[in-house]
Amino acid sequence: MFSIKNRFIKQLFLSFLDLAPILAVVLVFQIVIIRQPVPDVANLMIGTIFVVLGLTLFIQGLEQSLFPLGEAMAYAFARKGSLFWLLTFAFCLGFGTTVAEPALIAVAEEAASIASKAHFIEQTNEAKDDYALGLRISVALSVGFAILIGVLRILRGWPLYYLIIGGYCGVMIMTPFAPTEIIGIAYDSGGVTTSTITVPLVTALGVGLANVIKGRNPMTDGFGLIAFASLTPMIFVMAYGVMR
Repeated sequence: MFSIKNRFIKQLFLSFLDLAPILAVVLVFQIVIIRQPVPDVANLMIGTIFVVLGLTLFIQGLEQSLFPLGEAMAYAFARKGSLFWLLTFAFCLGFGTTVAEPALIAVAEEAASIASKAHFIEQTNEAKDDYALGLRISVALSVGFAILIGVLRILRGWPLYYLIIGGYCGVMIMTPFAPTEIIGIAYDSGGVTTSTITVPLVTALGVGLANVIKGRNPMTDGFGLIAFASLTPMIFVMAYGVMR
């Protein structure tokens, strides 16, 4: 119990150190450059405490649940020796954590609203909902596909740069053929896929697989899944725009 308390206090301090540069920049520009008093200091202090506490609890949760869970599942699938179920799990993990990502939902809804105003789609709620759902499904499918290919890369020992270079070549090829209205959305969609749940689970899965598979290095083979998962939505969303 005492050890847990010490770790929590230490993590609180580390979270504050992580937040300190942001606070310093804001305060310096507010006081020195803009030369205005900080508005509502009490709420600022309370908010800062909540942010530090939230970061601490989030990191503790990752260390005590998501990272061990991802690694444990990687070990379990590796011991089971079923490639089909491992790849199925990888795809479902990428799809499930992405389709419900709040940032993706917000971007898809905003994109649908803009597309409606630009007469790219019909100006009805049904058309906007259908367009937003299509975007979400396209991005989720792309992330599921990326995690599946990434896991297969770890198993087969493929160099990561083959996938990254090939993926960006695909992006460059797709861009001239995609509707102008969808290109910016497609390029932004890669960023919203790296959610707070997807990243820890996928990273833990990759590192766990690289640890358990003979001849794989967790440092060189266990990472890279997220980079590929951020790349494939660009291709899938542009393909979605072409098909519409």
